[in-house]
Amino acid sequence: MYNFFVTSENKKDNHYFITGDDYNHIKNVLRMTVGERFLVSCEDTSDLCEIESLENNTIIVNIVEKNYQSTNLPIKIHLFQGLPKSDKLELIIQKAVELGVATITPVSMKRSIVKIDDKKKKSKQERWQAIATAAAKQSKRTSIPEVCEVLTYKEFISKAQELDLLLVPYECAEAMAATKSALSEIRSGMNVGIIIGPEGGFEEKEIQEALSVGGKVISLGARILRTETAAITALAMCMLYSEMEL
Repeated sequence: MYNFFVTSENKKDNHYFITGDDYNHIKNVLRMTVGERFLVSCEDTSDLCEIESLENNTIIVNIVEKNYQSTNLPIKIHLFQGLPKSDKLELIIQKAVELGVATITPVSMKRSIVKIDDKKKKSKQERWQAIATAAAKQSKRTSIPEVCEVLTYKEFISKAQELDLLLVPYECAEAMAATKSALSEIRSGMNVGIIIGPEGGFEEKEIQEALSVGGKVISLGARILRTETAAITALAMCMLYSEMEL
């Protein structure tokens, strides 16, 4: 079933009013007609809706069943991704959204290979946000995760202090025992952060700074993972733990 996102401005009584690109996609690409149904997500809820009319560049849909489904995790996961090559970040964003992430923030780190020109930051962020939006539609999310602007590592450390828990996948003497212990601290409603190093990995100083704000070093297994694999693995661990245990 297709899923579309609207703002509260597009809702009145028991109806949604769909315009713009989604109007064109529903009418001219999907060729949907009166009576057909799809999901409409608004303000973190997802309603089952039925097309009532298609006219004047507006699709009016009637809400058939409110709160039809919820795909929200019981926690909010915030991914801080050491800035990798562009194509890798696009993959990470897509998969992170599918796994239930709340926000994604690229972080420029000491060993980041890519450096983004200030003039290109806005267009890059718009591109990344479009990828997140498409992934949210495909995975039936009830909200679209935000792809935030690129932070310096210093800015990330400041932001990390607002989190309830910060996980730092890195070489870990205690291996999976440390991971199990850290995951066991997760409670419903928490804001959980994950910081992933770029292709070149973390510098020791960066690890120490993360630990200084309460970060917990964890292991993702005995094998060396690429940065995109590490991000997906860490997110999947948190997603599975929160859905199975909370």
